[in-house]
Amino acid sequence: MSEDNPAETVENSSAEVNAIPNGKGHEPGEEITASAKTPSAEDCENPHRTENTEASLPESQEFLSGAEDKKTTRFTDFEGKTSFGMSVFNLGNAIMGSGILGLAYAMANTGVVLFLLLLTVVAVLSSYSIHLLLKSSGIVGIRAYEQLGYRAFGTPGKMAAGIAITLQNIGAMSSYLYIVKYEFPLVIQAFLKVDVPAGEWYLNGNYLVIIVSVAVILPLALMKQLGYLGYTSGFSLSCMVFFLVSVIYKKFNLPCPFVDFAPNSTQSVVNVTVNDPGGEDNPACIPKMANLNTQTAYTIPILAFAFVCHPEVLPIYTELRNPTKKKMQHVSNISIAVMYVMYFLAALFGYLTFYDEVEAELLHTYSRIDPYDTLILCVRVAVLTAVTLTVPIVLFPVRRAIQQMMFPNKTFYWPRHIAIAITLLTFINLLVIFAPNILGIFGIIGATSAPCLIFIFPAVFYIRIVPKEEEPLRSVPKILAACFAGIGFLFMIMSLSFIIIDWTSGSSKASTGH
Repeated sequence: MSEDNPAETVENSSAEVNAIPNGKGHEPGEEITASAKTPSAEDCENPHRTENTEASLPESQEFLSGAEDKKTTRFTDFEGKTSFGMSVFNLGNAIMGSGILGLAYAMANTGVVLFLLLLTVVAVLSSYSIHLLLKSSGIVGIRAYEQLGYRAFGTPGKMAAGIAITLQNIGAMSSYLYIVKYEFPLVIQAFLKVDVPAGEWYLNGNYLVIIVSVAVILPLALMKQLGYLGYTSGFSLSCMVFFLVSVIYKKFNLPCPFVDFAPNSTQSVVNVTVNDPGGEDNPACIPKMANLNTQTAYTIPILAFAFVCHPEVLPIYTELRNPTKKKMQHVSNISIAVMYVMYFLAALFGYLTFYDEVEAELLHTYSRIDPYDTLILCVRVAVLTAVTLTVPIVLFPVRRAIQQMMFPNKTFYWPRHIAIAITLLTFINLLVIFAPNILGIFGIIGATSAPCLIFIFPAVFYIRIVPKEEEPLRSVPKILAACFAGIGFLFMIMSLSFIIIDWTSGSSKASTGH
């Protein structure tokens, strides 16, 4: 929206100061984006700028007290209350999916240097994509992905964005609950040292998924604003930090080559050194810097979608305290940078622990060594917690998209807010319990909706929304945006072709899940 422009700073009226969170005023000289502003020239040029402002009301808008009657409703009237740090936590949690568990396998199939190169390229592209989204939203004064689509292409654009967000995030939520369904019973079983379950209800994944959904996910999903989830996001990320620290610790505590678990084996096996008696390194324990094999191509889609957080960017921007485009770009850059470091370290140390023996799901490889290892069981609980706490964050944009598509001009209404959340969670639980094979379908959906949301839509919306007077079609930024959309189509074709090859060959190595 407004950059740091002193002309836009307005004096505090007492009513506005009282409306600021916790009754605190802004620091002197700090920009007050939410204050009453005189219509700018930009508004006069864009008479439709105020259209559909109500559309960003559902989900998260509160207005300054006593101010509605004094000025026209625009989204800048919304007073964001979420701090910079909480916004970083929320966006970081949106990025951090269960995909981190598969990155060591990706590194085994690309080599350390090639993996680092690919991860860096994807992180930079994701940051650029968010820049395009923020620039477009700044020009038209809309902080809803679907409304950007509406401004660019009318109703078809709005529906395309809404459907892509809904499918992408329902797919993500299903895969997270799928992990809860299959991992949670195994963890409880290992903690209780039950070798063969005798049909106990607490070892039944279907019951556990319902319990987790009702007891943890639903209350968080009913929050009025995404900002309130900053604390659970912080906790979720700390669980992933624990996972990362454990992976690094285990690297220095496990032998190479490692020995599969045998019930009657003795502890002496663990003291095997990396070097042979002759001092020569074991060839199975030497990391590959670059590695190309049949599985390498599958890792590109996994990495391409490692930083999917684009549906959450604009809702988080809406709730940011004193929001400016620059500040939100900082939030996303920090989130992406932190995830980039965590992804690389988790992949590196996971790979250096098992080398070519690493499995597509890292934690399963540890269980091959000792299924009852307490640290790894705690890590699995931490990952389950992180995955569970990510579901409400991912649910917010879906609910917002449904409201934009079905109730575009309605203000916030609690019964509708609650009903959409319950309906979505019920639907996803039914999918996970009764149609577990649906994940294959979501692989296809992920391969089409993720490139749209990350690459194609931000680029195409940008080209359509930025006025030609400001940036002609042949200007460098628009040519870059067009190339960016081309990369998205390329990723989409690659991912879909790998999935189809997998299906025809009967294996299931490709996973475009996030």
